[in-house]
Amino acid sequence: MRDTVHTLDLNHLGLPGAIACYVLQVPEPTLVDPGPTTVLDTLVAALEDLGIGPSDLRHVLLTHVHLDHAGMTGHLVECFPRAAVHVHEDGAPHMVDPTRLVASTRRTFGEAHDRLWGEARAVPADRIRAWRVGERGPWTGLRPIPTPGHISHHLAYLDERSGTLLSGDAMGIVLGDGAPTHPPTPPPAVDLRAWERTLDAILAIGPERFGATHFGLHHDVPGRVAQLRGALADLERRVRDAVAAGNMEDAGRYDAETRARLTGAWTRKEIDRYFDMFPASTDWAGVEFYVRRNP
Repeated sequence: MRDTVHTLDLNHLGLPGAIACYVLQVPEPTLVDPGPTTVLDTLVAALEDLGIGPSDLRHVLLTHVHLDHAGMTGHLVECFPRAAVHVHEDGAPHMVDPTRLVASTRRTFGEAHDRLWGEARAVPADRIRAWRVGERGPWTGLRPIPTPGHISHHLAYLDERSGTLLSGDAMGIVLGDGAPTHPPTPPPAVDLRAWERTLDAILAIGPERFGATHFGLHHDVPGRVAQLRGALADLERRVRDAVAAGNMEDAGRYDAETRARLTGAWTRKEIDRYFDMFPASTDWAGVEFYVRRNP
């Protein structure tokens, strides 16, 4: 069977392999996680190269509303007037009014916010198709899968024709086939126990491969599940120990260790550019936020 999933590298801030968008062209042109507003022109040009013009795109599927996945959506629906936006019902209000979402993201990224993500524009309510548990996807053969953990309203989408799970952040960060899986756990909505159940559910579904937003298509789903499960457990243990000891210097140490561990996948300069955008110290902060509320 011809592959129905196209990976688009959004080349975020000129860094290849950082943020991916996925395009499915049959039966109706559909994309998953368009990315931040800063790469709008890149995405529109890539869709044009695939023969998808302003009147062609029908569906924009969001795994969740974080700006690196969904930030450009309000701009995108202006460019593609026939496209509907599909998102979990709990994420839909943040697309209609992104004020609180942007404020939360600014608290995390500070002065770098606008350079990283650009402006998040509201999506008109009549363009949104809020997904509820038990409902089908936008077309036969594309199945929404609840995958909470990274955030409570996270969804993945199973393309049943190719056996591909378009996983957003649910399968973690994989920056290359030989790179270890890194857990993306920014504050404030990480739920580690829900993430454990999500990984069990993914194994039960048994996809042939997964497409991570950060980054690309990967096989060995059981192996990657095991890696992510181990990385989440290790980070939780370290954070709990640090909180108990009152040692918050470990956040910086964790960031430095993460950069060193992943340098084999990319050059050190590329790894530093990636983790300057998505600091591992922020992942530490998300788990710290969780463990202080779940002692």
